[in-house]
Amino acid sequence: PEAEVKDLMKHLGFASISALNQYLRYAKAHKVRTRHLLDKHDLLRHINLEEGRITGEQFQAFLVDLEQQSSDPLFGLTSALYVKSHSYTILGKIVEQSSTLGEAIEHIPVFERLVGDMGTTHIERGENHLILSWNCNYTHPNIIPHMTDNVLASWTLFAQSLTRYNASPRTVLLQRPQPSSEELSKYQRVFSAPVLFNQKRDSIQIDSDVLRLPLRQLRESRPNKNSQDAQNVQYYLEGKARASMAGAVRADESISESVTRAISAHLQLGTSNKELIAKEFSMSERNLQRRLASEGTSYRQLLDETRKRRAIQLLNSTELTTTEIAYNLGYRDERCFFRSLKKWTGLTPSEYQSKLNPPSL
Repeated sequence: PEAEVKDLMKHLGFASISALNQYLRYAKAHKVRTRHLLDKHDLLRHINLEEGRITGEQFQAFLVDLEQQSSDPLFGLTSALYVKSHSYTILGKIVEQSSTLGEAIEHIPVFERLVGDMGTTHIERGENHLILSWNCNYTHPNIIPHMTDNVLASWTLFAQSLTRYNASPRTVLLQRPQPSSEELSKYQRVFSAPVLFNQKRDSIQIDSDVLRLPLRQLRESRPNKNSQDAQNVQYYLEGKARASMAGAVRADESISESVTRAISAHLQLGTSNKELIAKEFSMSERNLQRRLASEGTSYRQLLDETRKRRAIQLLNSTELTTTEIAYNLGYRDERCFFRSLKKWTGLTPSEYQSKLNPPSL
């Protein structure tokens, strides 16, 4: 089918060496020989580098072979046990400077491309909980569920290592089929939470009290969060991160496509700051506007289009209130959201949802 052909031709972006090294630690612990696989996929010259990138095509092909050689039905879940803070490159360092788990999570959508283009994180904030979902960008049918298991479990284990307490999710939802009872027990041990299968999306539900958990002091020398030193460290790390992202712009994307992706990431935090997004492309706001104008669009138009897509998605697939949806879209108040939805669809939120779910006769 045409859709499958497009998926096979899809450019998979890049992956960090740190992401590769997590799987190499897994392979070493399980006595899986990888040298010939690294050589096969032209990765040997990369493995001793602390930083750097490989193509997504290389990474996916390597994982396909490693999964087959490991004969591990829970390859993705098991490899998550080998996550370390430096698995997340600069993102890991930024996260470690956070005061609470919730604050740490907020950095993921904006800076996850530093780890790689393997997938996209989406955050939905409710009054008493947060949903953290992940969509895999890779195309191989064997790798998608394993990569998803790895990412969600790595998040959970890293969060637990960062907190003084057991930062367990409320529930984990996975699209993959129900496993055997023995495999289910392993999922529940890794996540320390109920795990449901055959779901519509891959996500973790986290209660607000867990989001408020303080991060443990990873280093005695870490400055107090309120100190000027702490702010300077955070500004330095975020500046370095944005510079790295500017150097990782994908060749297969137009500037408007890249900016749309950046806006989408920032909207996960309920905001969209044009100045910060311009910095991610090493541009001034004026130059960014000029580049977008050359492609027949503008920042305001891209923001409006991105908000529209996210609004429709939230109205279609979540139980968030309209107030919560407005917050998730970065609007000042509910009335702004109402006006925008009316402009896009001709309907109010209640009218739109009634159209989706007409009353039964």
